[in-house]
Amino acid sequence: MPQFKMIVLSNAVEGREDEYTDWYVRQHIPDVLRVPGVVQAQRFQLSTTQRPNTQPPYKFMALYDCDADSVQQVIDGLASRAGTPEMPMTTAIAEVRISCFFEPTTEPMRRKA
Repeated sequence: MPQFKMIVLSNAVEGREDEYTDWYVRQHIPDVLRVPGVVQAQRFQLSTTQRPNTQPPYKFMALYDCDADSVQQVIDGLASRAGTPEMPMTTAIAEVRISCFFEPTTEPMRRKA
């Protein structure tokens, strides 16, 4: 089975970061993990230290590991649940966000000791 990553970049609505974070961790990630093919999730926050002259537009990233027959299978599972009782959304997430899938092109590489 192919393995791939789903990456979601997003922000909270101004002044609602605590509500957004609570929803994301307690509600949304468990809901996404019930989608067939999504096997692991981890959430990240933008580091306060960045390369010079860099202004990333998103403060939060969620990284999902997927193990399904196809990316489309996961997309269909998400689409059929989004905005339903199986996957309620929150108004605390900013409307503009990015969700995309990546397939590996190499095996993982580590630096040599």
